[in-house]
Amino acid sequence: MHVSTRPLTGHPCLVLNADFRPLSYYPLSLWPWQEVIKAVFLDRVDVISTYEQEVRSPSFSMRLPSVVALKQYVVQDRPPAFTRFNLFLRDAFACQYCGSPSDLTFDHVVPRSRGGRTTWENIVTACAPCNLAKGGRTPYEAHMQPFREPRRPSMFELQERGRRFPPHHLHESWLDYLYWDIELEA
Repeated sequence: MHVSTRPLTGHPCLVLNADFRPLSYYPLSLWPWQEVIKAVFLDRVDVISTYEQEVRSPSFSMRLPSVVALKQYVVQDRPPAFTRFNLFLRDAFACQYCGSPSDLTFDHVVPRSRGGRTTWENIVTACAPCNLAKGGRTPYEAHMQPFREPRRPSMFELQERGRRFPPHHLHESWLDYLYWDIELEA
């Protein structure tokens, strides 16, 4: 991971909830500078930190925000959407049969051909070789039990899991609001 003192390409801004925690860790809650400027003018955010770069018009100039906090708290307790990304995040981007992080797909624990549904409780992350080996059989028949029982995660669980996967590039102004073990690079 690289921590930069220079602005990242495109000047993204870290967006914090009103409690000064990121809206999301994975993916990290970043807005493009244009959206942040609009939110500032609509009085929806407080600017916490800025880049050196400015945006100007004939009658106005403003340093580009690097960190903002929402003025109104956004409740994060809604159930997470069932998406491929959220499934992989729930399962820590690892095959639930062998642990491999490569060539990931998803597998119906109870195969669709046997009435299995596409739900949080019946889908696990699987690498292509394990998915092929299991085929249309149940885990019992294939002698392949998932490491964890599949279940619907909470948004909190997904956010906590996302904290294990920091982005490759961070701006130094974000570090006070992110909670990863980060080594600064010179």
